[in-house]
Amino acid sequence: MEDYPGVIARHVHALLRDALADTPVVLVNGARQVGKSTLVRDPAGVGAGRRYLTLDDPGVLAAARRDPVGFVEGLALPTTLDEIQLAPELLPAIKMAIDQRREPGRFILTGSADVLLLPKVSESMAGRMEILTLWPFSQGEVEGRREGFVDDLFGARPGWLGDAPAPMSRDEVMERAMMGGYPPVVSRPGEARRRAWFESYLTTLLQRDIRELAQIADVTAVPRLMAVLATRVGGLLNVADLSRSLALPQSTLRRYFALLEATFLVQVLRPWSADLGPRLIQTPKVYLADTGLVSHLLGLNAGRLDRDPTLAGALLENFVWMELRKQAGWSRERPTISFWRTASGQEVDLVLEDRSGRVVGIEVKAGSTLGGGDVRGLQAMAAAVGKRWHRGVVLHTGSTVIPFASNLHGVPISCLWQS
Repeated sequence: MEDYPGVIARHVHALLRDALADTPVVLVNGARQVGKSTLVRDPAGVGAGRRYLTLDDPGVLAAARRDPVGFVEGLALPTTLDEIQLAPELLPAIKMAIDQRREPGRFILTGSADVLLLPKVSESMAGRMEILTLWPFSQGEVEGRREGFVDDLFGARPGWLGDAPAPMSRDEVMERAMMGGYPPVVSRPGEARRRAWFESYLTTLLQRDIRELAQIADVTAVPRLMAVLATRVGGLLNVADLSRSLALPQSTLRRYFALLEATFLVQVLRPWSADLGPRLIQTPKVYLADTGLVSHLLGLNAGRLDRDPTLAGALLENFVWMELRKQAGWSRERPTISFWRTASGQEVDLVLEDRSGRVVGIEVKAGSTLGGGDVRGLQAMAAAVGKRWHRGVVLHTGSTVIPFASNLHGVPISCLWQS
C-alpha cells in the first residue's frame, strides 16, 4: 500500500479505492479525530478532481438542510461530503440522485455517528452504499506494517511457529495499551499532553455531536456513564446495576448508551452460541473503542497497573479485542468476533469464526508466564465445538511461544502486530 507524505498510511486505504471502483456511495464511519477527513481528502486514494465539502461549515450545513434535493442536484460530482450525520436529510436526496444515474464513486460520505442508527434516516441505501469503518490507529499502522495475525489464526502453520517475535517487555505492551491509537495522541509526547487532548476531546464531543444527536436533560450524565463503563470493560453489560450506580432510569440509560455506541466510543461484544445449548450466557460484554480513552478516564499509569492485576487484565483484553477488530476489517478471512461463557463459569475471552464455520478461541493474560489453568477455557470450548474447532491461542506478555498442543499455543501479544 502506498504511503502519502506526512501521514501514517491506513490499511483501509486500499479498501476505499476498491469500493469507489464499483459502488456509487462509500460511507467512511468512525469517531471524531480518527483521521476520516485526512483519508478521504488524499488524492492517491480517492482520485484527483473530487470536490470536498464539510457539513461542519455552518454555511454548507444551512444550505443542505434548507433544500436537500436542490443541494445534491447542484453538486459538482464526484463529491465528498464530510460529517453527513449533521444533515441525514441529505441521504434520501443522494439515493434519488444515484437511482437517476448509477455510476461508481459518485459520493464519499463520512460520519462521526452511525447514520444508519439515527431515527431521522428512513430511506434505505441497500445495494447503493458500501460502509467502511475507520478506527484509531492499529499497532501495525503505527509501525508501518500490515498485520496478518487474524489470517494467521486460520492458516495451517501460523507465522509465530517460525521466526520468533521481537522481544517486548510487559511494560512496553502495557504502555501501548495505555496510549491507544487516536492519531493526535500517538503524535504527542508525554502523558500530560495526552491527558490535555482527551479532556478537550470529551468536552467537544459532549457539546457538539452528542447534544446534536439527542436532547439530554443532564449534561453530566454521559461523561459519568463513560467513566463507569471504563471501570467495567470486559464485563457483562448489566443495565440494572448501571442504572442504580448512576441514579438514572433504565430507559434514559439505554438511550445514552445507544448514543455512545452511535458515536463509536463504546462497543459491545456479543456472545457466541451456535445452538450449543441453553446454558450459555447471552448478555453482551462492554468495551470502549480505544484503550487510551479507558486509561484517561481511569487515570491509569504503570504503577497502578502493577498494583492491580485485574485492572491490567481488563485493559489488555480491551486492547486485544480492538486490535483484532481492526485487523478483521482488512483480513482475507473477515471473521466474526464474539465471546463464549457458560453458566457454570467456563469462558473464552474472544471467539473468531470464519465464513466456513471454523472457530478460533483466544484468551488474554496480562502475565508473562502461563500454566495449565490458563488453557482450561479453550479446552472446554474445543470439546463443545467439536470438528469446527480450529485453534486456541493464549496471548500473554511474555516473549516465548509456548506449545500446549498441536493447535493450542501461548503466544506473545506482540505477535498481534509483528506477524
